[in-house]
Amino acid sequence: MSTNDRVGIDELLERVRAGLDRVEPRAAFDAATSGDALLVDIRYAALRERDGLIPGALVVERNELEWRLDPQGSHRAPQATDHDLHVVVVCNEGYASSLAAASLRQLGLHRATDLVGGFQAWRAAGLPVTEA
Repeated sequence: MSTNDRVGIDELLERVRAGLDRVEPRAAFDAATSGDALLVDIRYAALRERDGLIPGALVVERNELEWRLDPQGSHRAPQATDHDLHVVVVCNEGYASSLAAASLRQLGLHRATDLVGGFQAWRAAGLPVTEA
């Protein structure tokens, strides 16, 4: 890789987000409540234990995400029904989730996106949180 091909994380994040239809917390709540979206919490256990959980969200550690959400995968979660699934990835503050959503799109989950501001924005919006 030449020096000209290198991209810093800020530029990569900007590029990735340009291809996502990112959702705000209230819109994510409404979509999940209506059954139009699957919220997927990729935060690590210590953050979930400290801050709580989004009720109804599928918890998948980041390092397992692609295996659990690939509709063709042998280790898929029951919710990973097809490539049209509207997945909203949730991390702590909305950075890692953008990259994770882009990875899911590479697997053909064309409606994958992420939550603007992550779990912290969800909680700040006064949306439901339960203890871990």
